[in-house]
Amino acid sequence: MNSEIKKLTEEAKIYAEKINTIREEVRKVIVGQESVVDKLLMGLLCDAHILLEGMPGLAKTLMVHTLANITSCTFRRIQFTPDLLPADIIGTKIYNPKTMEFHTSLGPIFSNFILADEINRAPPKVQSALLEAMQERQVTISGETIKLPKPFLVLATQNPIEVEGTYPLPEAQVDRFMFKVLVDYPNREEEMEIITRMTTGKEIKTEVVLKPKDILKYQQFTNQIYVDEKVKGYAVDMVIATRNPEEYGLEDLEHYILYGASPRASIYLIKSSKANALMYGRGYVTPDDVKAVAHDVLRHRIIPTYEAEAEEKSVDEFIDEIINTVESP
Repeated sequence: MNSEIKKLTEEAKIYAEKINTIREEVRKVIVGQESVVDKLLMGLLCDAHILLEGMPGLAKTLMVHTLANITSCTFRRIQFTPDLLPADIIGTKIYNPKTMEFHTSLGPIFSNFILADEINRAPPKVQSALLEAMQERQVTISGETIKLPKPFLVLATQNPIEVEGTYPLPEAQVDRFMFKVLVDYPNREEEMEIITRMTTGKEIKTEVVLKPKDILKYQQFTNQIYVDEKVKGYAVDMVIATRNPEEYGLEDLEHYILYGASPRASIYLIKSSKANALMYGRGYVTPDDVKAVAHDVLRHRIIPTYEAEAEEKSVDEFIDEIINTVESP
């Protein structure tokens, strides 16, 4: 097995160099937000979707659009509003009176990268249409099933303020996103650099680093990254600790966690840990890889109690406590 891991690591280093080139191209346009960019790349490597939460004006759209340009992928931004209909996203059948036939008009979801802007502003039917497409990787229009393009990555955004009149995503639907990534403000130096870049009127050009077919190869290789049984057990223990904290000496969390994470969290912990290992040029996963992605994987899967909300306890605090308490191999 050691020779196999060594071979995987040698290959991983080659892949990691290319991924680092993508990072450098993104940095030409995006200042800071390196952790967020890394999570977007992990989502791409894992063929999984991401929920972004942050205030307006933090370059979420620009970040995704830039990544699409660098990977030569098609990109569509869908602004979710209360009057949106499922057909506005997936498409519909249109009747042509001249030919007396119906033809299929495909919606904007038929793109490689979809930015679902303010997903919580659309009614549940529209949310369900998008999330079904995310899960099945296909849509059905008047009985006709049409496959979505590959790769297919949905990045949905939520605004943490102005929640009046919104339709919060049900927990079962939020669970379909691999990560919930918090996008924070830049620091002073970063904001100064943003001003310098964005007020000169000069177009910032990026180079194409990967093609869509290359991304599919990267996804296949990510699945091959080696994970030891002990590391798998560590990831599972971390997830079970969210459901039964008393088993891991976390009795104080019993009063704060109403529902813990589902088995999908264990799957995504391992998948994203593989991507994290690949990005650092390793063909194997370590417990540190699991810790690196734990917050983004578990954040939206732990439902706090009213007591936790009353005491202003955050879910990230619970995850910190779980990471510090669950024994690492």
